[in-house]
Amino acid sequence: MTVIESTTDINQPVANVYAFLADMNNHQQLMPENIYNWSSTTDEASFTIQNMAKLAIKISNRVENQELTAIPTEKPPFDLELKWTVADNGNGGTTATLIISADLNMMMKMLAAGPLQKLADHQTQKLAEILN
Repeated sequence: MTVIESTTDINQPVANVYAFLADMNNHQQLMPENIYNWSSTTDEASFTIQNMAKLAIKISNRVENQELTAIPTEKPPFDLELKWTVADNGNGGTTATLIISADLNMMMKMLAAGPLQKLADHQTQKLAEILN
């Protein structure tokens, strides 16, 4: 399993950051420009990644003010899990981490690891921009 992580600090309480992430409608704001055909509800989102694939995900697990896990609703090219964790950073703010776990073979890892890391970094950076 390939695990890709990106972390950011937000100057807001955990409950605010969790509330934003708990609504899949807000995730469109975190996506890079190569994402289109976005459609979402509170629990699910579907979108197309330019020159790659169409993806549909749903929140499969919620632990209030701690973590959210999203998994594909349709069979993706490889098993995938997106997990956001939020924790108090001790300064009245929140440390938010996006963890992407993907079951990639060696060839897929060479092709997909870089873009997945860029996606994770982009999403945490956008989260910080929006909520700070």
